[in-house]
Amino acid sequence: MAADLWTALFIALLAAFTGYEVISRVPVLLHTPLMSGSNFIHGIVLVGAIVALGLAATPVEQAIGFVAVVMGAMNVTGGYMVTVRILAMFDRSKARGGKS
Repeated sequence: MAADLWTALFIALLAAFTGYEVISRVPVLLHTPLMSGSNFIHGIVLVGAIVALGLAATPVEQAIGFVAVVMGAMNVTGGYMVTVRILAMFDRSKARGGKS
């Protein structure tokens, strides 16, 4: 049981470090398109959190699963909000004064 906890903690820390290193090397101009293009990954994370919450047996697991679902939902929502802002920047009808 303790080995499973250490393995899970190691994987989480390794994923966080790897994600930080990858994102920190992306040029500033590509951050928003990169986030917009990865909305599907956020959705997969949210589905995984929902499945984990559904399989939770103890109150601690349920609490962690609930927090994961809430944070995943916030991540998905933020990603789509950024996508809407990006698409609005490239809307030609607004750039010409609202004429179609």
